[in-house]
Amino acid sequence: MEWFLMVLKKYAEFTGRSRRKEYWMFVLISTIISYLLYAVDYFALGFEGYGINTLYSLGVFIPSLAVLVRRLHDVGKSGWFFFIILIPIIGVIWLLVVLCTDSEDGDNKYGVNPKNPNSELNDIGVSES
Repeated sequence: MEWFLMVLKKYAEFTGRSRRKEYWMFVLISTIISYLLYAVDYFALGFEGYGINTLYSLGVFIPSLAVLVRRLHDVGKSGWFFFIILIPIIGVIWLLVVLCTDSEDGDNKYGVNPKNPNSELNDIGVSES
């Protein structure tokens, strides 16, 4: 649950990098919440229209987009690569593969590696040439 809350705290932060775990835990928990709210809409309120689930989906749209962009940054891609999904079939498959890919080692142009934010410790004892 802390991964879900971490993404919500970075509500509209499109800079930096997000680990695979942060992205996929957010997707998992958000999907579970969405299905539960859909069940509440359907069984308690008796309809499939615009209810609590729709409000939840609108509320997490921007954080979902922001964590997706940060995840793309983590593998060294621009956030604009999200639009590759507009290419039928291949675009969605490519995006899924990229989202499942491990982080780039070390720092990249989007920030420090979230798996190892204290990367300067690795430089101790290394002579500068």
